Amino acid sequence: MSKIIITCAITGSIHTPSMSPHLPITADEISEQAIDASEAGAAILHLHARDPETGRPSASLEHFMGFLPRIKQASNSVINITTGGSAIMSLEERLAAPMAAEPEMCSLNMGTMNFALYPIAERITDWTYDWEKQFLENSDDLVFKNTPRDIETVLSDLGQARGARFEFECYDVGHLYMLRHFADRGLVEPPFFVQFVFGVLGGIGADPENLTHMKRIADKLFGEDYTFSVLAAGRHQIPFATMAAAMGGHVRVGLEDSLMIAKGRLAERNADQVVKIRRIVEDLGRELASPDEVRAMLGLKGADRTAI
Repeated sequence: MSKIIITCAITGSIHTPSMSPHLPITADEISEQAIDASEAGAAILHLHARDPETGRPSASLEHFMGFLPRIKQASNSVINITTGGSAIMSLEERLAAPMAAEPEMCSLNMGTMNFALYPIAERITDWTYDWEKQFLENSDDLVFKNTPRDIETVLSDLGQARGARFEFECYDVGHLYMLRHFADRGLVEPPFFVQFVFGVLGGIGADPENLTHMKRIADKLFGEDYTFSVLAAGRHQIPFATMAAAMGGHVRVGLEDSLMIAKGRLAERNADQVVKIRRIVEDLGRELASPDEVRAMLGLKGADRTAI
């Protein structure tokens, strides 16, 4: 088996401050947790921004630049900036930071989908900020918009014009076919780094047979031209990452995807999850890929060619 890539998603836009006091919000917190995750073995750092005053997901370049240079200076890990942001942001807002920073990697959701977070609100009684409850409850009427036109814009403006490669986030089988469509049009070239996403209400469920099915379809569509990674929401995070590692794939952990380190226990740092999955994958006989090995594996342009 090839060396395994650990991606760590540091803060995200799904969880809110009321869910965990350990969710990094400020530039200092995001920087420190990202650097710790890198030192623990995460070769890729997947990054969102937050408004430090309110804890809201943010698309502000100012907020991103509060931590991006610090992470780059203190870590060799590949910086991967979201183009998903939050479902309540416009595409222009979501692309503002990656367009300016010109990172080696960006995430790219491969379709429009329902993004239902409202069941989470039922489990919270004490709210840190006024916006949180409404944000979660209103997701029963929330669509994350990423049309073919949107995807083409991202591939053109960030990929072809700025040399970014992508973490193709596929929340369902149809997203794999959408990636094949854009590959056939020549807008993206292999190797493809495909992130199978499980357990988000609106996407494919976190059932083991769905992982084997996603891989079977990806094998059919992409053959030797792709490598896959797996993220699963909440309690499914570590079991699905373990399954992916055993299947020869790569793994993603981090507080964007799950706030827990064990049943009933919050993770205090992103690095806690990196340490845990690192121990598991090494016990399975997998060797960690370094950031520079990841650059070679995925055909990245190099940190020296970014604007961070």
